[in-house]
Amino acid sequence: MRTLIVSAFVSLDGVMEAPGGEPEYRNSGWTFEDIEFDPAAYEMKGREQTEASAMLLGRRSYEAFAPVWPTMNEFADYNAMPRYVVSTTLDKDDTRWPATILRSIDDVAALKKTEGGPISVQGSAQLGQSLADAGLVDRYHLLVFPLLLGAGKRLFSEADKDTTHLTLVEHEVYGNGIQKQIFDVVK
Repeated sequence: MRTLIVSAFVSLDGVMEAPGGEPEYRNSGWTFEDIEFDPAAYEMKGREQTEASAMLLGRRSYEAFAPVWPTMNEFADYNAMPRYVVSTTLDKDDTRWPATILRSIDDVAALKKTEGGPISVQGSAQLGQSLADAGLVDRYHLLVFPLLLGAGKRLFSEADKDTTHLTLVEHEVYGNGIQKQIFDVVK
């Protein structure tokens, strides 16, 4: 069974919405606000590209990434790997950044049962919540920023469900206050 990894930039209060600057959101671009850039803090993002064998996105993240990521050299490995988009509304692949469309969480569960390496979920707050609520997430790769944003889409849903236990397998704190936290989900 393939490992499903949710990777996110997240504020200390759990907000993951619009870290890179999507203009339609209240706290857009918050990863750049008053936080000194430290390349060491982003090492995990480069490592994810070499370890993952596929990328999984929700429709909104896919539509935000498709016009930008194919032109970015720092995402060359992501651009070369198979991409999957979970959507009930997309009718066809976007030719700028082709992806296979999955229609449901059950389709993701079936994908996990195929042969291959880890599947990386980037952005995609609503999808990440649905995957966690369905018990499909195996690992979290988090870069936690020392900010309280107060509002926005959160990493975890508010669903009434049993406790999920996590094991911290890797962590580091950087000089700019960002924390790397990698957790395995205890199954």
